[in-house]
Amino acid sequence: MWLAYAFLSAITAAGVAIFAKLGLKGVDSTLATTIRSLIMAGFLILISLFLKKFQGFSFSSFSSRDWFLIILAGVSGALSWLFYFAALKYGLASRVVAIDRLSVVFVVLLAALFLGEALGWKTVLGALLMVAGAILIGLK
Repeated sequence: MWLAYAFLSAITAAGVAIFAKLGLKGVDSTLATTIRSLIMAGFLILISLFLKKFQGFSFSSFSSRDWFLIILAGVSGALSWLFYFAALKYGLASRVVAIDRLSVVFVVLLAALFLGEALGWKTVLGALLMVAGAILIGLK
């Protein structure tokens, strides 16, 4: 099931790049990112309500560590989207996305460092191929 979700994530992320590039022509990228985030928050609240994810929820349901890490993830995501939309506004979508997807390489390295995930030869080779692909797309 994770694989299906991962592919759906990739497909919908491609939509973000295309729709954002088209929509950023005459709009400030920071304002566009902010509005996008508000739309996302509203959409996610509706989905969570529909799926009854708030049943039994209270702010004390999460530990202080959970809150800290979720806040860090939120800030990191917000910064990522601010930079992404700024790059999309001024760069070619294909180049921006190729560089942005190098986040996979960073995740592989950080997951090995902080999560103890294995760094086998296949993983290293795959990461190197991603770097090579980003370079080739960026050389247009």
